[in-house]
Amino acid sequence: MSSYIDFSQPSLWISIASIVFNPTFWNIAAQREYHHKTITKLFNNNPRHGCYALAITIFSLGILRDYLYSTALSTQPPHPTLLTPLIKYSALPLFLTGNTLVLSSMYALGVTGTYLGDYFGILMDAPVTSFPFNVSDAPMYHGSTMSFLATALWYGKPAGVLVTGVVAACYAVARRWEDPFTGRIYARREEGRGKKM
Repeated sequence: MSSYIDFSQPSLWISIASIVFNPTFWNIAAQREYHHKTITKLFNNNPRHGCYALAITIFSLGILRDYLYSTALSTQPPHPTLLTPLIKYSALPLFLTGNTLVLSSMYALGVTGTYLGDYFGILMDAPVTSFPFNVSDAPMYHGSTMSFLATALWYGKPAGVLVTGVVAACYAVARRWEDPFTGRIYARREEGRGKKM
């Protein structure tokens, strides 16, 4: 397998670094915002403007990450098995499904729901339980991982499959941090509502 992944290519390591960096960055930024209002203070104490700025930053980093992934794949050798028509065209439904999960979850959550608005104190009225959250508990993460894998299969690159594994691992670690913390944010709100009654 190692003969089909060129570990000497700097672009591979740069791509992996960007994949690891992104969730690390947004979790640190969100935690700092929640505890110290770091971003809100930069925007005249307007949490909504701060959240939008973080959204633009995260979205831009995602575009860069995808570009670096594409660049890394272009320098990697293909594997004959992954170049068969069956494997190549299996990437299409995978890519469509992945993007559907990502885009529909963004639509369902809106900008502030998608981009960590709860850390800014911008909370949703109730959890979203409609599609795609009725088919996946983390549709953005699952959909993004599927899209990475689809790209790897389309170009027949084992390195892409490896990088997809890194993506899945990073998202799994991020969720172990994010899910309980977000749960506590909403639990505190409910406690506050109970005290007012």
